[in-house]
Amino acid sequence: MDSERLDQILLAGIERGAAPGAVSAVLDSTGIRWMGAAGTTTLGTGDSMQPDTVFALHSMTKSIVSVAALRLVEIGVLDLDEPASSWCPWLAESTVFASNESVTEFRPPTRPITLRHLLTHTSGFGYAIWNAQLGEWMEATGHPRSLLERRSLHVPLIFDPGARWEYGIGIDWAGLVIEAATGQTLGEHLHEVILDPLGMHDTTFHPDDALRKRLAGRHQRLADGTLAVLDGDPPINGEFETGGGGLYGTVPDFCRFLAVLLGEGAAHGVELVSPERMRALAFTNQIGEVRVQELRSTDLTLSEHAEFFPGDPKGHSLVGQINLVPAHTGRSAGTLAWAGMANCYFWVDPAASLAGVYASRMFPFADTGSLGLAHELETAVYAGG
Repeated sequence: MDSERLDQILLAGIERGAAPGAVSAVLDSTGIRWMGAAGTTTLGTGDSMQPDTVFALHSMTKSIVSVAALRLVEIGVLDLDEPASSWCPWLAESTVFASNESVTEFRPPTRPITLRHLLTHTSGFGYAIWNAQLGEWMEATGHPRSLLERRSLHVPLIFDPGARWEYGIGIDWAGLVIEAATGQTLGEHLHEVILDPLGMHDTTFHPDDALRKRLAGRHQRLADGTLAVLDGDPPINGEFETGGGGLYGTVPDFCRFLAVLLGEGAAHGVELVSPERMRALAFTNQIGEVRVQELRSTDLTLSEHAEFFPGDPKGHSLVGQINLVPAHTGRSAGTLAWAGMANCYFWVDPAASLAGVYASRMFPFADTGSLGLAHELETAVYAGG
């Protein structure tokens, strides 16, 4: 692997404005093979991006929470196919929009929501940012759009559980299932079984002052293509710790988690899930003939219309998206991947024994510049650097 070449690609991307700054890394079964940092943590400060810069991981949190759930399935605490309402009773009260046109008419779902549905985004839950009907319902009812209150999760289903794939708040509910099953907060449980054993000491739902001093600033891509700093740092976690997107962390920490995925459930002397279960549930499509679809944004300042590798068929495991065919970057069929809202991305390719992560902190999600730089680095990795 040509580390110098990867350094050059990262620096050139930052210099052309792909992101204000970024940290990226690649690992194989022996450990981290390359890590690079370029640009600034916050425009105008002169603070250089460092490998230990802290990022809001947003939806990359989901993969960690999903592995925690798989561990509880393996030890018999949770069942993938029993109604999740046995742990979160409100789920039994959920209703479905009766039609695509109405936000006032509802019907009962045809089947109960299960943990499997929650982990694969086939539960019927959505996100208003990518579902106009849900957004219209929230506006009509005054329902909170941010996930700071528990009641924010009490939303109608867009379709019957298991009927199709749509990205949504299912793993926030999975986090509440974990809390109910263990008697711990989600953060307590993750620290006990994943974060602390793996040495992920810079990863938390609640960064202290020392971590916040290393936190990258938030940025926005403007209409003219330039980048601007967003004021303040609004909270991600409120009345509950959001399993769908509440963690903060660093790239070196996340590499320790990726090593577990690459190691089929074990790394750094810690086994979280058996190899058989990891292969079957994390790296195998779990949604049958259903396919992952494009996310159609309702707010282009927060997210572009987003689809990874348009035209390629994509499934979903219990941990993330699965490429069903080889991708143009070089990743193999069967590669697991997902992302975080502020342009953070990861992939794990067991066939090639490679994994990678890219972290920036800017909006909109799937920004052409930042995502393009992540894919450029990935392509270079598969080409030998």
